[in-house]
Amino acid sequence: MGRHKKGRCVKKNKQLNVDENPDVVKAPHSFVIHRGLPGEHIVELTRDFRKIMEPYTATSLKERKRNTIKDFVSVAGVFHISHMCMFTRTDQGMYFKLCRVPRGPTLSFKVHSFSLARDVVSLLKKQMVYEELYKNSPLVVLNNFSGEGMQLKLISSMFQNMFPTINLTSVNLSTIRRCLCLNYNSTSKTIDLRHYAIKVVPVGLSKGVKKLVQAKIPNLSKCDDFSEFLTKGTVSESEAEDDPASHVMLPQKLSSRGNHASNQSAIRLSELGPRLTLELIKVEDGLLDGEVLFHEYIHKTEEEQLLIKKKREEKKKLKEKRKKIQEQNKQKKEILKEQHKEKSLKGMRKKTENETLLKKYAKESAEKSTVEEDDDAQYYRDEVGEEPDKELFENKPNGKRTKSYPPKYKVKKQKLRE
Repeated sequence: MGRHKKGRCVKKNKQLNVDENPDVVKAPHSFVIHRGLPGEHIVELTRDFRKIMEPYTATSLKERKRNTIKDFVSVAGVFHISHMCMFTRTDQGMYFKLCRVPRGPTLSFKVHSFSLARDVVSLLKKQMVYEELYKNSPLVVLNNFSGEGMQLKLISSMFQNMFPTINLTSVNLSTIRRCLCLNYNSTSKTIDLRHYAIKVVPVGLSKGVKKLVQAKIPNLSKCDDFSEFLTKGTVSESEAEDDPASHVMLPQKLSSRGNHASNQSAIRLSELGPRLTLELIKVEDGLLDGEVLFHEYIHKTEEEQLLIKKKREEKKKLKEKRKKIQEQNKQKKEILKEQHKEKSLKGMRKKTENETLLKKYAKESAEKSTVEEDDDAQYYRDEVGEEPDKELFENKPNGKRTKSYPPKYKVKKQKLRE
């Protein structure tokens, strides 16, 4: 057989046969998908939410209408997926489901309002969007989730576990460039989700000195002397608008220019989008199925809960019974398949034996005809006294021998018979 040639995509894939980093494997990974009615906004919102979950998410995940949730769950273990975020759209509105793979729980939110990332960024005067932002996971900031209720603790733990944990003693501050802010409004029972880019700038410097420190090319057209450029203004225009509460003392040096350890700097946030206003509707025990632990609008009595639990157990037992019957049928089919295979092999062996016997019989018949031919030739020599012709005792193509005796031989043979 010839060697199988690798395709172009296999040759270019650099991730094949590469050992995975254990830190990357342990980090939470996610799928962000959309289901339900089609629409441009839900597709773009799904794409924007994938940007929030980067870098540990399937950014280029391809979805098709025939794909089911089981398809995504079946491949989740291969890609170390721990969470699944799903946007669904119905006639009543849009919903957001957050699932823990593979056994739950599942949180269902109603999306009251949302803004796409392109709409949020277009409103900003100074946009701060670049690829370096998405090389590390964002910092999760939770506000006002300390109220009573199991659902609030569950929401906070689910959103925290969606991203890698941060070790405060060994973290590199230069890697924290984004933050995800979640604010719970106790009066409306809604959650405001915001996504920001973090920028750290030095404070206490004049506008000219700050430009030099940050390696920016200064504009000296309005200055008579370089010293005038340095002394003009005590602080920068943007720094005058800063809140003193945003000023911090840096514990380590940052990769951005002018931010050194033990120096005072200001933290500024630039919104990246998308914006979401969510309301928790339901909490389920399993993955998109199971016992309802919390529901915002539907409240059931203990008797109704027991009845639902009983029906669920009966359904589970019926499913197990069907599964058992299916396994038995599968084993029967395997046994029948093996029997048919043995029967087929037995028939093939018998056919081979028959062919061998036929070949053996044909060979013996050929040898016997050769012996008879030699006897006839010897008899002709003894009686006639001369060598027979070559064509006298030849075999025909059908296996029969032709004996064309001369008249003298025929007469002598007839006398002997008499």
